[in-house]
Amino acid sequence: MEQNIPAIYAAPLQGFTEAAWRNAHEQTFGGVDAYYTPFIRLEKGEIRNKDKREVLPQQNTVSHLIPQLVASEPEELNQLAGFLASQGYREIDVNMGCPFPLIANRGKGSGILPYPEKVAALLDAMRQLPEIRFSVKMRLGWLHADEWKQVLPLLNGSGVSQITLHPRIGKQQYKGEVNRVAFKEFYDSCELPLVYNGDLCTPEAVQELLEEYPRLKGVMLGRGLLADPSLALSVRKGQSPDKTILYRQVSAMHGLMYEHYCRIIEGGEAQLLAKLKTMWEYLLPDIDKKSRKLVLKSNRLDTYLRAVEEALR
Repeated sequence: MEQNIPAIYAAPLQGFTEAAWRNAHEQTFGGVDAYYTPFIRLEKGEIRNKDKREVLPQQNTVSHLIPQLVASEPEELNQLAGFLASQGYREIDVNMGCPFPLIANRGKGSGILPYPEKVAALLDAMRQLPEIRFSVKMRLGWLHADEWKQVLPLLNGSGVSQITLHPRIGKQQYKGEVNRVAFKEFYDSCELPLVYNGDLCTPEAVQELLEEYPRLKGVMLGRGLLADPSLALSVRKGQSPDKTILYRQVSAMHGLMYEHYCRIIEGGEAQLLAKLKTMWEYLLPDIDKKSRKLVLKSNRLDTYLRAVEEALR
């Protein structure tokens, strides 16, 4: 029987939660209320074709998709939001949390958090687009865990629909512990619907968090959902599937991803193989080590597919 759980979202992870993963996940596992796309951005004033393709409605079959953008200036936000609106989107998430130096050092992602005046300018730009429902995904800061204190009052006073907080600083990337003390302070000060993201890897961890913070609108699952695609559904049902069922579903999900990439990748077998191997960086960490090694060491598509079949048997 499904439990009374707030919203569960699938996090945007660059290079991992692409359309192939999202579509296949909803078809085989589900349990997710909305999938967020990895952010689109401007490069030399233009949106990359790869980013455009990822958000095209015809590439995405999930029932609720929320595209994400990253920007440091109102002009960028307007251009990116304009493109997304042209594709029919009326909900957009703005990334103020990306920890990667290439992005953050340009004042984007978590790199915008030390500059509340830049955040204020983006929020003003969002207000000029009332037909779009904006949300924000952020961290505690870029260099310091109290940078949010200058930003949250601006968000509280804006028209933003909700905030997703990952309680680390950008400089940590994904290392070290999440800062639960700072999260509690943020939670107490936040006047908007709040979603928690960060290091939720088991149904028990999700349940404990929701009991501790009953006002949360929901949780966003990232690496935990990549590792165990059944996680969202397990949270809802209050129990995890047994290993045989889990592996059978992962095999079906892998098959759908393989079909998707076969359709869109034009660079030949090597590129297809590299794309498929990426998912194993997080997927099923407890799988037999020898089987994982055979999957990752495969240098031909046929040997890779056989290795995956054996690993999931």
